[in-house]
Amino acid sequence: MTKTVLFCATVDYHFKAFHLPYLKWFKDQGWNVHVAAQGNIPLPFVDRKFDIAIERSPFHSNNITAYRDLLRIINENHYDIIHCHTPMGGVLARLAARKQRRRETKVIYTAHGFHFCQGAPLKNWLLYYPIEKVLSFLTDCLITINEEDYQLGKALRRKMRTEKIHGIGVNTTQFQPVDEEEKARLRKKYNLKDKDFILIYPAELNTNKNQALLIETVARLQKDMPNIKLVLAGKGLMEEEYRRLAEQKGIASHVLFAGFQKEIHEWVKLADVSVASSIREGLGMNLLEGMAAGKPAVATDNRGHREVIEDGVNGFLIPQGDTKLFSDRLLSLYHSLQLRKQMGEAGRNTAAIFSESCTVKEMAHIYKSFMNEEATAKRRLEG
Repeated sequence: MTKTVLFCATVDYHFKAFHLPYLKWFKDQGWNVHVAAQGNIPLPFVDRKFDIAIERSPFHSNNITAYRDLLRIINENHYDIIHCHTPMGGVLARLAARKQRRRETKVIYTAHGFHFCQGAPLKNWLLYYPIEKVLSFLTDCLITINEEDYQLGKALRRKMRTEKIHGIGVNTTQFQPVDEEEKARLRKKYNLKDKDFILIYPAELNTNKNQALLIETVARLQKDMPNIKLVLAGKGLMEEEYRRLAEQKGIASHVLFAGFQKEIHEWVKLADVSVASSIREGLGMNLLEGMAAGKPAVATDNRGHREVIEDGVNGFLIPQGDTKLFSDRLLSLYHSLQLRKQMGEAGRNTAAIFSESCTVKEMAHIYKSFMNEEATAKRRLEG
């Protein structure tokens, strides 16, 4: 009988952006692959897709309907493995899988960054920590992508299996260095100048990503770096406020709100430095993509960025809110092509560790352990 796996997340774009290699891996093993998430994006390697109304907010009434839908889907299909992602996808799927888990369904949850962490607001600890503590009893394997979350996960429940992997995988074929000729071609394609010194930050425009810090940093640098250009590639609720801030600082011409870009790898390749300003981060995929393309990184100090940046080697870590040091580090890179090349090469070595091929192997090892566990249990019954 063909085995079946269910992947669950809040929105289906999560799978298109990050998990296609894992869907493919299961198909290559001869498994049926089901996906449950909000949205109607066509996904390859999927045999059946369920559009369910999961919402990001834990207080949204749609999540009650989503839970009931998931409960029905899980009870009808008797999955062998359920792998859930994103906070609400993880909560609802684990709750809905309680009955089937008692019937040998294995439930895996990947934490892409706990909302409770060092420096997080007290309300995050009061709300999210107790939830994860309870759900740890409904989880066969918790997968984390940074050391701080790994230690937190182990402390949730000793008997729960906790693993740490190198993120969700960087496509080092798509993100790779280009020569000056190709860099110039890409800049021309997107109406950017050869002389521009371009900082790239692909991220949702929100308070946590904290693009205000980058705008203020550019305002500090505009006199010393008249050709500086900050590219903010993404959409979000804070866009208008960030646009107003750039206007107020007199640097509107130095900040490009590029919106969501399907060909983000081209934008990363044409940039000079990869930057990130988030307050909380699970890993920092944008930095790793920049490193894969040979770009030095300058980013705020948080658990996710610490996981990928070795300060002074492949980039610089900046204390939260320190626009002066952020400016100084960017200025040192601006004035030294040698330093940019040196850090870019070190970053390439880092990105290789976090490459898609490596993380697929890591996840395959975890998946196979549960497959083997099931086979062993079956042999015991037959014996």
